[in-house]
Amino acid sequence: MSVFQPVTQVRMTNVVVVRLKRKGQRFELACYPNKVISWREKTEKDLDEVLQIEQVFTNVSKGTLASQKQLVAAFGTDDVKDIIIQILEKGELQVSEKERHHQSDKLFQEIATLVAGMCVDPNTKRPFTVGMIERSMKDSLHYAAQPNKSAKQQALEVIRQLKEHIEIERAQMEIHITLPGKAAKQIREKLQPYVASLDDENFGAATYSATCLIDPGNFRTVEDIIKSQTKGAGTLEIASLAVMRDTEERLE
Repeated sequence: MSVFQPVTQVRMTNVVVVRLKRKGQRFELACYPNKVISWREKTEKDLDEVLQIEQVFTNVSKGTLASQKQLVAAFGTDDVKDIIIQILEKGELQVSEKERHHQSDKLFQEIATLVAGMCVDPNTKRPFTVGMIERSMKDSLHYAAQPNKSAKQQALEVIRQLKEHIEIERAQMEIHITLPGKAAKQIREKLQPYVASLDDENFGAATYSATCLIDPGNFRTVEDIIKSQTKGAGTLEIASLAVMRDTEERLE
């Protein structure tokens, strides 16, 4: 079946294709540029914002729709929405060379921005500029952004690699904890290996509270200890995701 309606032809002028081969057949979706990655990163959840048209094609450029028989044979269902989600999540993104280059540059900049926002110089505790991170990624790592991985995943990998070339570390996270008074001392001892510093400690009769600096990688461990040891009676609040000495004066 082919789609020839004029309105469809207009909607298909600015399109990227997601293609999935299943049981010897090719299935395609017509999507808006830049939206597929957002869907996969779960920053976009509205299919209407991702799809040019909510249909499954065997050939987008020719406007040929997949038949119900083809869909059932390949996917075991004729639920178009379910099939579309499968194709979006597992399919290969088909884009022009120009669009691919643009997306790669944009992703590269996003990764560098995330790294700059998460890291400091370990000696001064001051943040880096995005430009310095970009230069280090290009000159030291020769890094190429990977379209099938999220910017956050790649930022964490870039940080690990950059440590071999420049002095860089994750900025510490500031948290505020409150613990039941009776168990506070024991829990505090369990937390110590994962806490860089304890400030503003307050030993009350009923509760203990403190402001702590921790490595972001230890957050889940600290959270699990507090939950398990206090049975929900303790609290943990994030005061700052990244503590930096001087946000105005960045390292060039």
